[in-house]
Amino acid sequence: MKRILIICFALILGIGISEAQETGQKKVVTTVFKTDIVCENCVKKIMNNVPSLGKGIKDVQVDLAKKKVTVVYDVRKNNDKNIIKGFSSLKIKAEPVKECDKQ
Repeated sequence: MKRILIICFALILGIGISEAQETGQKKVVTTVFKTDIVCENCVKKIMNNVPSLGKGIKDVQVDLAKKKVTVVYDVRKNNDKNIIKGFSSLKIKAEPVKECDKQ
């Protein structure tokens, strides 16, 4: 009887741990923003002020020729709206690129 109880307890504990691990996973999203950057100084301004874009930023890539900035971030800590506010604090206009405009 004790063995059965111990086995049941171990199973319940194992299920609880696996559920906690699943909900603890980070959800990372990549968003491309169309911006009004015009020069290499704008690129430097963005790259030197990545924390201004908000929390959870994992990666930022700037394409000056296409005037696009790709931001990889944790959706639990940030969203497109906050990132746009971050760009605004750097005096850069930005808006997310729609799926049909990404080409």
